[in-house]
Amino acid sequence: MGKAANKRRLADNEAQAVGRMIRISPQKLNLVAQLIRGKKVDTALADLTFSRKRISIDVKKVLQSAIANAENNHDLDVDDLVVAEAYVGKNLVMKRWQAHARGRVGKLQKPFSQITIVVRQVEETA
Repeated sequence: MGKAANKRRLADNEAQAVGRMIRISPQKLNLVAQLIRGKKVDTALADLTFSRKRISIDVKKVLQSAIANAENNHDLDVDDLVVAEAYVGKNLVMKRWQAHARGRVGKLQKPFSQITIVVRQVEETA
């Protein structure tokens, strides 16, 4: 007797990818996530490619992973995919310190975050 398989949390026309331990604050990562929400996948990839934000490289990798999951694991058509959801969450915060004058200490917080991208296959209405 094995353990029963978990039910699929997404619809049949959806696939997702999660990027964890991304070294940037969630607020800054959310600015890039807003850039791609609701867009077609090829447009979102182009926007991330030419974005001037440093973190857009990591977000692009997660989006490409979601596209690959949709194509290989769920047999969805890549040309009809849309970024349905892109949401950001908190992760670990490294706490460090920096020496200041007169023997005092300044706190440094180095936040990590995670991003979840859900792509959905949408049929074109013509």
